[in-house]
Amino acid sequence: MENEDGLFAHRCSDWMSELPRGLWDIPLRNLALPGSHDTMTYCLDQKSSVLQSEPKVLQVLDTLLPCVVRPCIMKWATSQEESICNQLDSGMRFLDLRIAHKTKDPDKVFYFAHGIYSLVTVKEALTEVAHWLDQHSKEVVIMAFSAFDGMNLDQHKDLIQFLITTFDQKICPNSVTPSLRECWNRAFQVILSYDDSAASVYEELWPKFDYWWANTSDSNRVISYLDERKEEGRPAGFFAAGLNLTEDAGYILSHPCQSLKGMTLSSCGPLMDWVKQQRPGSGSTCINVICADFVSAYSNEFTRLVIGLNQILLIET
Repeated sequence: MENEDGLFAHRCSDWMSELPRGLWDIPLRNLALPGSHDTMTYCLDQKSSVLQSEPKVLQVLDTLLPCVVRPCIMKWATSQEESICNQLDSGMRFLDLRIAHKTKDPDKVFYFAHGIYSLVTVKEALTEVAHWLDQHSKEVVIMAFSAFDGMNLDQHKDLIQFLITTFDQKICPNSVTPSLRECWNRAFQVILSYDDSAASVYEELWPKFDYWWANTSDSNRVISYLDERKEEGRPAGFFAAGLNLTEDAGYILSHPCQSLKGMTLSSCGPLMDWVKQQRPGSGSTCINVICADFVSAYSNEFTRLVIGLNQILLIET
């Protein structure tokens, strides 16, 4: 299905099911897929303590001046505003999930985290995702689990068992080269990437996917970095190009009234222009997943641009 701009998927919640037949047998690693960077930061808990992995000086400041430190973290760590299911409805098919465990909590309770912990637990959020998938049976979602702050091996095993139990027959094993047709024929709906050696014995879990991160607050440098990575050649499997800007202490101090959202939205023009120039496929300079912050702030412009890139593959076949 095409909209008036020639881009696919008028209804972003089911855009995969609406792709033309000519794209059904292309491996998902060769399609253009929209993703959200730091997916769960919409529900950070300002009352929680700073992560154990954060610099000691920040942990000390958090203890002494939590009323100053935590609001600042909230301003610069929040990179999404919509719930995980709303992000799926808006077309996101790659979810960047940073996991953490609180020292004083029960062993099997896990949270998301970015500087501080989330209000929503992993169990709550992923149960919602499983229900969403039941209602959108032809959509395939990649979930990339990483960070694992404060977790030991037994906790990894508990989390992995929860993932396998929750998604069950929806899980695409790592031995498969998934295309849309392959996933539909076998009722696969999730690809689970797990960035820890504890996952190596599970066929349900894929290894870490490359994420291209420029680590800069300058959109021009982000674009230069991504172009340089493209020239080095794309990875053989799934990978993500991050459009996300990153602040440092100097930037925060010199922009006391700004936030990550303000910094991101002020640079969205050049970043969206870069997206328009990309092409999916198996070629060495082709892209796969493109991730962004504040994906709901663009009125689905980001989603439509990324999905629309796939029409290039129809022209070439």
